Amino acid sequence: MSSLSLGFIVEGFVTLLLILTIGYCIVLNRRLKRLHADEEVLKATISELLTATEIAERAIHGLKETAGECDRSLIQRLAEAERVSAEIDSRLVAGEAVLKRIAEIAEAAAMPADRTAPKPQRPDLRSQASAAAARLKQMRDGAEEQAA
Repeated sequence: MSSLSLGFIVEGFVTLLLILTIGYCIVLNRRLKRLHADEEVLKATISELLTATEIAERAIHGLKETAGECDRSLIQRLAEAERVSAEIDSRLVAGEAVLKRIAEIAEAAAMPADRTAPKPQRPDLRSQASAAAARLKQMRDGAEEQAA
C-alpha cells in the first residue's frame, strides 16, 4: 500500500504541476496577446510619426524656399530704395544749386544801378541776371497796370 500510495502521491503531484503549468501557459498566452496587440499599436504609432516627420520636412523645405524668396525680394527692394534715395539726393543738390542761383539773380536784380554788382561766379550768370531783371521789371509793370 505504501508503494501504491507513494505512486499515487507522485502522480497527484505531477498532475498538480501540469495544472499549474497549463495555468501559467494561459497567463503567458494572454500576456503575449497583449504584447502583440501593443506591438501593432506601436507599429501604427511609428508609421504615423514617420508620416508626420515627412510632412514636417516638406513644410520646413517650403518655409526655407519662402524665406529665400523673401530675402531676394527684400534685397531687390532695398537696392531700388537705395537707388531712389540717391536720385532724390542728387535732385536735392541740383534743387539747392538752382535755388542758390535764383537767390543770386534776385539779389542782383534788387541792387540799385549805381552800386556795382558782385562778380558772377559763372561766366553765364550775368546774362541770366539781366534776363531775370527784365522779367522782374515786366512783372512790376504788369502789377502797377493792374493796380491802376
